[in-house]
Amino acid sequence: MNDKKEKIDESIALKLLEEIEQNKNISQRTLSGKLGIALGLVNTYIKLLVKKGYIRISNFPRSRYTYLLTPEGMSEKTRLVYKHLSYYNNMFRKVREDSREIFKKLANKGLKKVAFVGVDEFAEIVYLSLIEADLTLVGVYDDVFSGRMFLKNEVMALQKLSEINFDVILITSVKRKKEIYDSLMKLNIKEDIIISLIN
Repeated sequence: MNDKKEKIDESIALKLLEEIEQNKNISQRTLSGKLGIALGLVNTYIKLLVKKGYIRISNFPRSRYTYLLTPEGMSEKTRLVYKHLSYYNNMFRKVREDSREIFKKLANKGLKKVAFVGVDEFAEIVYLSLIEADLTLVGVYDDVFSGRMFLKNEVMALQKLSEINFDVILITSVKRKKEIYDSLMKLNIKEDIIISLIN
């Protein structure tokens, strides 16, 4: 991997290896849709995975490709799964520590009413820390997940924030933190009442 063009996003490589393992006859178009990436990018990744020896391609019949995971590909998939799990384990620990510290400071200041903005897998960890700190969740807001349920709370659109009484807004999505912060700024939310996880 001397050439910079050969650097690959490991999360995409992992998803490709998993999809190919599940369905050796999967088309690149289907892979593109499942992974949410451009068809040309799927083709590039397939070529890189072949070059690295992680998959083999056969085209019998000629009009259809079959992808086979090699033993090296299985090893690489296992390595990537472990790395992925290790990353999330560390992130969960960090989010848990940060949220405990944030809620401790809020409780010491007498700020009890917290609005969560942003729903992802880390928000549930934050909720546990909120309960431990004896603070109140006054609402959950996220334009992407509006109308869905989050821990028995209906997720509302960000514009609905003006309809409730809260002391602080906690951005509970780690992955979309900047996007959510920018959306809050467009709604003229005061910056001093917005708190983010993992600064």
